[in-house]
Amino acid sequence: MKRNKSTLFSFAEKCKNVLASNWQGSLNTIKADAKGSKGSIYTSKVKYLVRRGQPYLWVPENDMHNVNTIIDERGSFAVTSPYPGPLGALLKSLKKLPARIALSGDVLPLEEDKAKSLAEKLQEVIVSEQKAIKEFTYTVSGVLSSSASSTSRSDNLQGLLGDNERYTVFRFKTRSCTFIDGNGGTFDVDVEDLETSKADPLAQFSAKIIDGINQSKARRTALMLFCFVFKDTNAKDAYVTSIDRKGFDVLAKVTSPALKDGIGDDQWKEFRFLFKDEAKDVEMFFSQLVEMEEEVINKVSTSSGLN
Repeated sequence: MKRNKSTLFSFAEKCKNVLASNWQGSLNTIKADAKGSKGSIYTSKVKYLVRRGQPYLWVPENDMHNVNTIIDERGSFAVTSPYPGPLGALLKSLKKLPARIALSGDVLPLEEDKAKSLAEKLQEVIVSEQKAIKEFTYTVSGVLSSSASSTSRSDNLQGLLGDNERYTVFRFKTRSCTFIDGNGGTFDVDVEDLETSKADPLAQFSAKIIDGINQSKARRTALMLFCFVFKDTNAKDAYVTSIDRKGFDVLAKVTSPALKDGIGDDQWKEFRFLFKDEAKDVEMFFSQLVEMEEEVINKVSTSSGLN
């Protein structure tokens, strides 16, 4: 059976978006001592940056990964879509997991000159993102400032440039990649597709945007109106769970169909909302979101006779 490259690439793009939206992942290496590999797994969270499709990991100098990889360079690296603020607490209560990826491969230390060059690239990325945030319009800045969590990728990576703690920089040479969706479904992704695919232009700011929207009562009310006008569904509450250039996903609290006693239970249901045009950047994302908000407010006002 011939492979559907477009389908595989779409999963590769999802993996790239997860990598681009986060800045921290769980690194797993095989425990080792002077006698060799011990077989059991050691895990810790490390920060990373993706360059040319490859994750580069900053491992604290006193972390056991430094010893483990000398004896056995095999490892795995897991990254999840960041679910900040109230959304994280909600998903935990629903026992729902965010989309995530699992990479397996080799953890290879960088030579000093290459590590220094990568640190310079990291500085460029941080400065570029911080400059972009400062230049956003009032509407975008207002949403981002509503984010109560430390969800800025550049802010979280800034500490890697300080002198407070020394790091060893590793290149994670990926041999296999698996995408795991929110329902636990697993999809193998070709490593070449992962390396050549491009991350969504909104991915690097997605955590802060999602949290900013979810922290705003007015914008969450608009999400409920989206469900009513576009999906013909009455929602009692709603949260954005993911965004991309094509639209966004919403988790809404709705009343399930009535049971025999005439009473229905509340349940959380997922909805997908698409834009008329793909958002090439953050500003375009918000201009279309605001347009949708104005549209639903006008429709609801008209139907209720307020206009």
